[in-house]
Amino acid sequence: MAYTLPDKPSIAVLPFDNLSGDPAQDYLGDGITENIIAVLATSPDLFVIARNSSFTYKGKAVQVQEVAERFGVRYVLEGSVQRAGDWLRVTAQLVNAIDGQHLWAERYDRELDNLFALQDEIAQEILVAMDVKLTMGGDANLFWERTKDLETYRLVV
Repeated sequence: MAYTLPDKPSIAVLPFDNLSGDPAQDYLGDGITENIIAVLATSPDLFVIARNSSFTYKGKAVQVQEVAERFGVRYVLEGSVQRAGDWLRVTAQLVNAIDGQHLWAERYDRELDNLFALQDEIAQEILVAMDVKLTMGGDANLFWERTKDLETYRLVV
């Protein structure tokens, strides 16, 4: 590896691919990617690569092992966004970049009535799912299911 892995879980969030075929829809994936990075960066238990670094891969097919070597991270989050009328589908996948193994994946189908609320909701759900997989275990997921409040969740876990 080009860098030594940090002592805590480390991740790069790659720009989410726009699968709509319409370049004018790129803002959807960019916004979701940026929000996920911002939300993940609030966790003191994660080492998160900066947005400007991750976005050097926008529109490029890349192997997660290359990302791991370049940034010194163990995990890569990748995903895609599709829009159909008033509906948005976001798919996210967490990969162990050292061995290429998928650790977690989820698909989110939501009505596009408030884009910012949608981005926040998806970013928060991804943070919780990743915290469960990377740092906290099942107890964090149970707590999230009871509270559904990100600020309380952050303070407790």
